[in-house]
Amino acid sequence: MKQDCPVPACPRATLLPGHCCHTCPKALPGPPEKSAEPPFDTFEYFQDKEDELDKPYNDRSYLSSEGLARDDARTEFVALLTSGPEPWHPTSSAVAKARFTLLRSYLLFSISYERLGRPSRVRFSDPEGNVLFEHPVQKSAAPEDGMLCGMWRTVSKANVQLLRGEQLRVSLVTRAQPSGEVHGHILKHRALFAETFGAILTSSDPAHLGAGGMAMLTLSDAENNLHFILMARGLLEPGAGESPWVPLRVRILHQGRTLREVRANITVEDPDFAEVLSDLSARELQWLVQGQLRIVAETEGRHARQLAGTITARRGCDTIQSVLCGADALLPTKTGAVGSAKLALHENGTLQYQVRVVGTASEVVGVTLETKPRRKNKRNVLFDMTPSYKDGLAQGSWQSPSARDAHMLLQNELFLNVATKDWAEGELRGQVISLPYSGLLARYTEMPVPLAGQLVSPPVGSGAGGHAWLSLDEHCHLHYEIAVAGLGRPADGTVSAHLHGVAELGELGARPHQHKRLLKGFYGTEAQGVVKDLDADLLRHLAQGTAFLQVSTKAHPRGEMRGWVHIPNRCQAGGARLAPGEAELSEGSKGRDAEQLKKDPNSCFFEGQHRAHGTRWAPDYDKKCSICSCQKRTVICDPILCQPLNCSRQVHPEELCCPVCEEKKTEQEELKLERARDSSEGCYFDGDKTWRGSGTRWHPVVPPFGLIKCAICTCKGTTGEVHCEKVQCPRLTCANPVRASPSDCCKQCPAPEKGIPELADSMQADGPRACRFGRRWYLNNESWHPSVPPFGEMKCILCWCVSGETHCQRQECPPAACASPARRDNPCCAKCRAPDAPPEKVHDAPAEAWSR
Repeated sequence: MKQDCPVPACPRATLLPGHCCHTCPKALPGPPEKSAEPPFDTFEYFQDKEDELDKPYNDRSYLSSEGLARDDARTEFVALLTSGPEPWHPTSSAVAKARFTLLRSYLLFSISYERLGRPSRVRFSDPEGNVLFEHPVQKSAAPEDGMLCGMWRTVSKANVQLLRGEQLRVSLVTRAQPSGEVHGHILKHRALFAETFGAILTSSDPAHLGAGGMAMLTLSDAENNLHFILMARGLLEPGAGESPWVPLRVRILHQGRTLREVRANITVEDPDFAEVLSDLSARELQWLVQGQLRIVAETEGRHARQLAGTITARRGCDTIQSVLCGADALLPTKTGAVGSAKLALHENGTLQYQVRVVGTASEVVGVTLETKPRRKNKRNVLFDMTPSYKDGLAQGSWQSPSARDAHMLLQNELFLNVATKDWAEGELRGQVISLPYSGLLARYTEMPVPLAGQLVSPPVGSGAGGHAWLSLDEHCHLHYEIAVAGLGRPADGTVSAHLHGVAELGELGARPHQHKRLLKGFYGTEAQGVVKDLDADLLRHLAQGTAFLQVSTKAHPRGEMRGWVHIPNRCQAGGARLAPGEAELSEGSKGRDAEQLKKDPNSCFFEGQHRAHGTRWAPDYDKKCSICSCQKRTVICDPILCQPLNCSRQVHPEELCCPVCEEKKTEQEELKLERARDSSEGCYFDGDKTWRGSGTRWHPVVPPFGLIKCAICTCKGTTGEVHCEKVQCPRLTCANPVRASPSDCCKQCPAPEKGIPELADSMQADGPRACRFGRRWYLNNESWHPSVPPFGEMKCILCWCVSGETHCQRQECPPAACASPARRDNPCCAKCRAPDAPPEKVHDAPAEAWSR
């Protein structure tokens, strides 16, 4: 039955997402009054912004259902990071602002900072100060200076609860402050989804340590009102005045001249402040978007302090992009063409754009940035990019977007339109959307690969389109990210329940499907992942530019869209660049087709991938300090062994598991000169960067695997070559050989036992495995009492190692047949005590609780 809707009492009723009937928009709230309540609970703008859908450009119902579902799964958080307060004493005037997005089990973060050297790590800790996760900062992992981007993958449910309960703390670690230079609590904030402008506030007095703040600002949708929330730390000193209320003055300045001024009272317990600046002039709005306004917050009185910062468009690590397709055109088309766009809004208000168009049915006559039509099919053009269009690409910069334009861009409310001779109103159209940070650095440096139906063989007249970023890392692993639009939209405008795509990588040529690799089957509009062990043919075609990326659907199983991929590389098969001394150690490293590996009875399946017998790799759970190998259907993972260093000064690079000797550059150069000058008397081994004398034999160090005890290298002095071969283990004459240490390559007979000889050599892959418990390794059949911080050794718990698995059990005690048992002889078990014996205190609760 169709629901009967009431007649709305306003002339401009709107249809809200998920609602059946039109409703009247709520009135714009006025400036809030300062009260003892938290300011954000009474600040209605940030609560009810989604109800203000009367403006045509702000109609979020245009977002597809999968887009809304994606947004519903996202939660935004923020943190203000300063040096201090307790238990860290202020040691710096640095300030940082961190934005976090919880997307399913991934926590994405973008952090901008001032007065701080480049951080080395981002550290997350719980309320007790225990480190939960550390993210090493890569030099190239940010789109600009003063900002870093990162991701905490697979956050546990317990840590998600801490995050949602505002119990997590984040710190930026620098070389000068290994315990963290700036810190802050991660808070959930309703102002985040609406923020389009922001500022970091630093102290005007550099000697004022531990002080800082941040402002989150946004424009009202209906009028030129600027809403802002100010969060500060260090403005007030506890007990600084007799009155709990301290006067606060907030000013907006342009070139030192005060434009707006707001006064209020704040307290030490509630130092945050929210306000609305109404009726901004056109000139003030222009200064706002151009980054020419400063915000100053200062207290008055005997302990006056001041914080100030420049207001700019919101900074972040997301990529502003758009996929333009025929299905999203105002009059839908099915020409198989596609448009691919990437945009960037700079702090001075300039909008840089690149729009690539592929496969249109006729000549392109217009490329425009627009809002949603105010009336049906009546376009509203903000900026015309057509003059910069040439040879399929429009690129340039828009020097003067308004503050309203920047606001709509950062709120995903703008569209790109491509008009052609045959389609005057637009053959292609796409919504400009911020794509969440994914860790793929190619986004910042490259245009995506357009995916069009016209590029499929034979061409497909599809209304869908897409684009993709692809790159090869130092391990020759292929990283990819795909965005598609227009899939699964029937003529009636409804969206199918599931959009299903299959992405694959292949080669172009006479037999295009001879070498291809399935990347991913995906639902929705985005797919990303990593492909390892690409075969030599695909790597060669990637280098030559004769490879393609294709997305197939149920409607077009042989491909609905395709794009050419060109990634110059010198990668070897098997997904690694092999060093000269490493080639002989990597047995079976040659990549094979996935189907062949599945059929190989000696291959291994681990972490979702098939591996050939004899291959070695770094596992996903520990890329730095573990190494795995496949030995006849058995995966063996061991910690990397660090070689002993013979030097006085050691350094530990973040990207390496083991420390290295600190050498001056001149010494390294002299060593290379010595090697070149006298190569007939020794060898230089690149693995551990050492010079070996002629005839020397040693266990090699091979990054990233570490010390390889199952290989022995020899220096051939006559040629200067290093020859490495597998260690030959001696034949043993006992029935149950053991490994004295988990890191040993060969087994040996236990001292008291002798038995029949074994015919096979006893390499590390054979026989029972050792167990790792805590930070220690235990041999097979070895037993121990576990140590559990902070209680220490658990005497009543016994653990033992059985073929690589640890088993623990509480000691069983006979029932005590007396009223007052004691625990004298055995502290774990009760025993009857004498009537005159004093009662004993038993401290075994931690062990009992731990053993359950």
